[in-house]
Amino acid sequence: MSNFIFISPNFPKTYYQFPKEWKQLGGTSLCIGEDPYDSLPQELKDSMNEYYQVGSMMDYDQMYRAVAWFAHKHGKIDWLESNNEFWLEQDARLRTDFNITTGDNTESVSRFKTKSNMKAFYEKANVPVARYHLTTTLEEGRKFIAETGYPVIVKPDNGVGANATWKISNDEQLEDFYKRDLPTQYIMEEFVPGYIVSFDGIADQNNNIIFKTSHVFPEPIMDVVNTKDELLYYSVRQIPEDLDEMGQRVIHAFGIRGRFFHTEYFRLTEDKKGLGRKGDLVGLEVNMRPPGGYTPEMMNYANDISVYRIYANMAMSNTNTCTTDRPYAAVHCGRRNHLSYKYDYAYLSEKYGSHICMHEIMPEILSSAMGNEAYIARFETEKEIMDFARDVFAKSDSEN
Repeated sequence: MSNFIFISPNFPKTYYQFPKEWKQLGGTSLCIGEDPYDSLPQELKDSMNEYYQVGSMMDYDQMYRAVAWFAHKHGKIDWLESNNEFWLEQDARLRTDFNITTGDNTESVSRFKTKSNMKAFYEKANVPVARYHLTTTLEEGRKFIAETGYPVIVKPDNGVGANATWKISNDEQLEDFYKRDLPTQYIMEEFVPGYIVSFDGIADQNNNIIFKTSHVFPEPIMDVVNTKDELLYYSVRQIPEDLDEMGQRVIHAFGIRGRFFHTEYFRLTEDKKGLGRKGDLVGLEVNMRPPGGYTPEMMNYANDISVYRIYANMAMSNTNTCTTDRPYAAVHCGRRNHLSYKYDYAYLSEKYGSHICMHEIMPEILSSAMGNEAYIARFETEKEIMDFARDVFAKSDSEN
């Protein structure tokens, strides 16, 4: 393969590495974005052979013309991707219209775009899932809650992350929900007591998993978004056996080929009738793209690899260049601007040295879920991770 179109290569800012790796492997790296070429960082300019600016990536006609221009100039397009949840359906439409067969088309992408569709594939993989219904009327909502009891979770059926997601705990909140002028179809699910664990990685073009890892989210992302709380999540050096087996079954059930995956599960913190006993896993939802924010960088730091290079080799020649060692566990600590912290970057950097791999101010569009100021570090043990997190989140005397 030679011609690779990557869409929105400057968001997140680390995504320039997707076209960069393709170019370094000898392919033609073509990018489409909204920002003027002169405003792009030099590392992105160096990563691509050609750039096409559109006025709006929301305008399909403009996107179509951009791909058509590249096809006219360079020949058949072999691969097109954004690795961004927001653009998955548009990516699929462009592949369909230009007969790019190396990724999901308009029809097949639907199996992992709506939360209601996802459940059928979890069940196909013999994974229990929460009961749900697609919201219509208050009367139907009451019927559903008569079966499940409070609380319930409501969220867009076709949505990104935990945005516009909240918990309903009583009749008053239920009535308020149905009074809202909601712009999209919502799904209502029974509440599952547990914390989230993920099974993440890359599948090759034959549905084989060539890289896998797992992350633990001690606090619900929904609560982080809604309460502007701090975010802590971390990878594990050893994927639990039950999660490893279940995660592989889910990827095979979805038939994922040639792409990243981020699949989520609840680890039950108490027995839940119809779903399992404390410690069991329950399927939540999937995102068939890299995990959010700078999690791909966490994968690199934890494993001493480049997931961008693994992906490029898989896409160009369907080869596996990944090792299975996990020498470290990586952690993300997301601080909030409205809180006052005891230790600044200089102190943390001196104390933890090379363990700190990244220190970033998060883009506004990511900050609701990821925090405003992010520290990413790697350690060999979970105890070291928790000690680091305690220092990062320690409050100044004015907050105590």
